[in-house]
Amino acid sequence: MTFRRFDLIAFDWDGTLFDSTAIIARCIQAAVLDVGGQKPSDAAASYVIGMGLMQALAHAAPDVPKERYPLLGDRYRHHYFAIQHEISLFEGVLPMLAALKARGHLLAVATGKSRRGLDEALATSTLAGTFDASRTADQTAGKPDPLMLRELMAEFDVPPERTLMIGDTTHDLQMALNAGCPSVGVSYGAHEPEAFVELKPLVVVHDVAQLHDWLHAHA
Repeated sequence: MTFRRFDLIAFDWDGTLFDSTAIIARCIQAAVLDVGGQKPSDAAASYVIGMGLMQALAHAAPDVPKERYPLLGDRYRHHYFAIQHEISLFEGVLPMLAALKARGHLLAVATGKSRRGLDEALATSTLAGTFDASRTADQTAGKPDPLMLRELMAEFDVPPERTLMIGDTTHDLQMALNAGCPSVGVSYGAHEPEAFVELKPLVVVHDVAQLHDWLHAHA
């Protein structure tokens, strides 16, 4: 019988499983310019990745009036859907997830994407059928509110101490901390890993191979 320290492992999507940070940042910048706002810096556009869409856009474009937020969201979706085919999985993600499934872990997605966006991504990626459950920012509260993780834990009756959140942003790790769950930070996504320290992840890994090895040894 295989011993599992964590029954449920939840992954962020963009920047953790998919190499999408630069593309999302570009789409945010283009959308803000489309509605007459000041172009966010690369750092500002990357920082909001992981939040719910409107929360992210409002944070990245504080000079855009609220009445233009719906148009801002539409322009972001226009740019994103036009180039989403360029987004690819990080090397090593598929064997890592297959190994976790083989060891009996429940796998989930906890993402700032919309339900429509995640469903389309799952349908067109090689990850279809991999995950046991998912939550998106428009289904529930956006990160770092812990509701997303709490709903996933309740769905499978898994306590916080046996749930692991893996993400590339402070929003992911703060959500885990708020939910009472352990976390793992990945440094190859949207946020600089120096910001992870105060959020107390179990480890910060620097590529998927290192994440795979850590999970094999410790999960």
